[in-house]
Amino acid sequence: MIEGIDAITYSTDKWDDSARFFADWGLKNLSQSDTLQEWETLNGARVNVRRTDDASLPPPMEAGPTLREVVWGVQNDAQLEALAKAMASAPGFADNRATTGTLQALDPHGLRIVFQKSVKREIDIAGVPSNTWGDVRRIDTPSPIYERAQPVEIGHVVLFTDKLDIAEAFYSGLGFTTSDRYPGRGVFMRCSVNGGHHDIFLLQLPNKASGLNHVAFTVRDLHEVFGGGMNMSRKGWKTQLGPGKHPISSAIFWYFENPCGGLIEYNADEDHLTENWQVREFEPSPTAFAEWAIDGGIDGNTRRQPKVEVGTGFLTEKRPSSK
Repeated sequence: MIEGIDAITYSTDKWDDSARFFADWGLKNLSQSDTLQEWETLNGARVNVRRTDDASLPPPMEAGPTLREVVWGVQNDAQLEALAKAMASAPGFADNRATTGTLQALDPHGLRIVFQKSVKREIDIAGVPSNTWGDVRRIDTPSPIYERAQPVEIGHVVLFTDKLDIAEAFYSGLGFTTSDRYPGRGVFMRCSVNGGHHDIFLLQLPNKASGLNHVAFTVRDLHEVFGGGMNMSRKGWKTQLGPGKHPISSAIFWYFENPCGGLIEYNADEDHLTENWQVREFEPSPTAFAEWAIDGGIDGNTRRQPKVEVGTGFLTEKRPSSK
């Protein structure tokens, strides 16, 4: 069984911006040199940043900063053996189990994918329970206010594709399961039958070549999505969209522009699926993407949308007329 994402590697020439960005994003810096930045989530998933012309990387999917590699973790050697057989005919296939304990190949977009026994850690943290009607879980305890986020793990990757059917068949052959789809336009896939709604989303748009759309980082709960997003806004990073809620996966999100390419997302409260799940089909639309969303984000200082005047007192107080 594939456990999820163990590591990703970006390439960028926005070197200083990248270092500042991931520090603000809430990752732990493990090392930094002129050619490599290493960052870590709470559960030990790695984010590596390399230079665009780094010779150790395969050719990029697209020009500019982008994603160059995704490392997937598995449970044991038997699963690696099964994957070795499934990947054997893929471009760039290499069986490095004798040296690095890994398998690698290129997916249909030229993205390097690597499989290894997972190195992520078990951690003892949890999001705050919600007091939904008829199911009170939080008693004599206020919900938290986060001044910043500390991502728990790398949740999923989203790729633009110009070969949707080929890409879906490729990942299906490696053991990924389709969760939901936009027929002819997009496929949500999870790496384990029993798991989160999706670990990879393949999105095909008219006249759009292969490339990175975004990488999502899972945080503890919706409160951390808000706290993390407001901190990023306070630090001057640009919101693309959010906060908001996806109706297809039920997740709360907040997207930012990433100096390492594409977008980056704080994500929480995703649906959990099992073998009983039935694949659904959706027509692309703004409401299929977001049940609700705030365009422009929330300013970390005013707690309102950017450029909204805020006076003293409670935010709901009416301001005196300027007339």
